Amino acid sequence: MSLLERIRLWRAGKEKHISARYGELGERAAKRHLRKLGMKFLAANFKSERGEIDLVFRDGDCLVFVEVKTRSSEDWVRPAASVDARKRRLLSQTALDYLKLIKNPEVKIRFDIVEVLLNDGAVKEARHLPNTFKMSKPYRYG
Repeated sequence: MSLLERIRLWRAGKEKHISARYGELGERAAKRHLRKLGMKFLAANFKSERGEIDLVFRDGDCLVFVEVKTRSSEDWVRPAASVDARKRRLLSQTALDYLKLIKNPEVKIRFDIVEVLLNDGAVKEARHLPNTFKMSKPYRYG
């Protein structure tokens, strides 16, 4: 498909922007990677009014909320660095919405990041960064 055809499809809403395609590729790679580590997949792209959580897994007795950051380069900064205080707050609020939806079970929770690096549009590496941050203040669970 030519570039012009892709642009026409994208403008018509039928072709995803390259960053959306890379994001989906990264989420699939992260999901595969975490499953290989023995984690149990529960949900993808959970959305609430306050935000979105890319992936939700269970790791033993812990519920894990995963933010996936996909980049084609880390020349300037590591992908995880883009999860700033504002993003952590939104993830915390959305995690509380998820927990409320499943009736607030007595369970440990943690927030992980998976960095996915691409090379020429293909997955080069997936890095799991467990327990990257705690739930943002003033939010608490358990």
